[in-house]
Amino acid sequence: MKKIRYSLLALLGAFVLLSLFSCTNLGYYAQATRGQLQILKERQPIESLLESEQTDPALKAKLESVLDIREFATRELLLPENGSYRSYADIGRPFVVWNVVATPEFALKPVQWCFPIAGCVSYRGFFTREAAGKFADDLRARGHDVFLYGVGAYSTLGWFDDPVLNTFIHRSEADLAALIFHELAHQKLYIKNDTSFNESFAMAVEEEGVMRYLASRQGGEEATRRYLESKARRKQWVQLVSLTQQSLRELFASGADPEAMRSGKEAIYARMLEDYERLKELWGGFSGYDRWFTEDLNNAKIASVDTYNYYIPSFIRLLQNHNGDLALFYQEARTLGDLPRAERLARLEVLRDEYIASLEVDQPEEPVQTASEEIAVEEG
Repeated sequence: MKKIRYSLLALLGAFVLLSLFSCTNLGYYAQATRGQLQILKERQPIESLLESEQTDPALKAKLESVLDIREFATRELLLPENGSYRSYADIGRPFVVWNVVATPEFALKPVQWCFPIAGCVSYRGFFTREAAGKFADDLRARGHDVFLYGVGAYSTLGWFDDPVLNTFIHRSEADLAALIFHELAHQKLYIKNDTSFNESFAMAVEEEGVMRYLASRQGGEEATRRYLESKARRKQWVQLVSLTQQSLRELFASGADPEAMRSGKEAIYARMLEDYERLKELWGGFSGYDRWFTEDLNNAKIASVDTYNYYIPSFIRLLQNHNGDLALFYQEARTLGDLPRAERLARLEVLRDEYIASLEVDQPEEPVQTASEEIAVEEG
């Protein structure tokens, strides 16, 4: 109880400090404070819920898996040992926050928003769908492409003990592990003002962690097979998005007049949808990405994919360079993060190129021909 009280005081103090930076952001920080306070208020220790006869048996089974995953994260992945993901909170809504990403109409670089603690990030989060929608509408009115999406979890970067939430507890064991490893990775290493570095690092830790976790489970072969299938589809989706980004960048750099660029942009997105239908045939009709492709397809949406995925190969290569030794990997990743931005990006590009070259030499793949370009199949 004392820890919760101190956490609340710290949060309120942070709100007061943040409010001094900009009166125009006072409302935004107020909603952020209310949202975080609600999460802290609803937390219940998982051990207590497991002991209670009133806890739903299905929820108990999920929470038992969470504790196994949490112990594995510390013991085998060397992720932070703290109170995060040792409590549970039902916040009564499907998402914990709604994020807004925006880009100019003829560009792929996301607008950034800067905060005293987290630094500059390529999205802005809200604890209510209504507030996120109003902010998104304002950006659209200014001519931006906008992507608004719900988020099941986020990290407070160790400032608070993040709980397991009803927004993601229903996921499969592999997906639960992926989320917890990802968010704990943000606590392990976070570089201010570099969203792409942070998300790609966390994604790489997530992927490596899930593979190790499933391998440790009795009968984990089938779960590993399904995870690898999902991972392969995800990589092909990312590649399709990357090809679309390349076409858009060429269009936006062409110097064409606005109407011509709008027409060209529509044609590129139409071709992307055709390519996706071909991918679905390759996947045997798997339709898990249908919603992503059919709702609000625009620059902001595909830019968000790059944010989370572009440097994953760089971090995989970094781990390979240390023969899977996570302690050395984390140490070098931190050293990399401490470099000046230009040097950091240059090093990440070198690592990315090395990883792609190693795939071409060690794992030659038959490319998948789409309506526009070739998409190489990578089942790492």
